[in-house]
Amino acid sequence: MDTIGLASDHAGYPLKQHVKEYLAEKGIEFHDYGTYSEESCDYPDFGHALAQGMEAGECEQGIAICGSGEGISMTLNKHQGIRAALCWIPEIAHLARQHNDANVLVMPGRFITNEEADAIMDEYFQTDFEGGRHMRRVAKIPVE
Repeated sequence: MDTIGLASDHAGYPLKQHVKEYLAEKGIEFHDYGTYSEESCDYPDFGHALAQGMEAGECEQGIAICGSGEGISMTLNKHQGIRAALCWIPEIAHLARQHNDANVLVMPGRFITNEEADAIMDEYFQTDFEGGRHMRRVAKIPVE
C-alpha cells in the first residue's frame, strides 16, 4: 500500500494519534500534514495541506479528521482530484470505496471511538472500487 496522508484539526488530533498507531501496526507508511497538538487551530489549513500533498504525489490516499468531519471534508472536496468521504460506520466506508472511489477517508473525531475508527479503517482499506457503472458517475464529479 502507498503512503497515506493524514490531517486533522485540534478536535481530530487525539483520534489521528490513534490512526497513526493503527497504520504503524499494519505496516502502512504515512505522512502527517498536521496539526500536531490539541491547541485550537483551523481545519482548512490542514485539509488543504493534505490535498496538496496528494496532488503533488506525496501520497495517493488520505485520512482526515475534525470534530464532526464536515469542515475538513468540505475543504478537501474543493480540490478537483479529491473524493473525501465522511464515514462514521464501516458500511459507509465500504460504499464510499466501492461506489465512489473515495481517496480520502474522513472521520468525525468527536463522535466515534477508537474501536469504531479501527472498524471503519479496516473496511475502507479492504474494499476496492467496483468500477463498471460507477466509473461513469465518478468521472462526472470534477468541475471542468
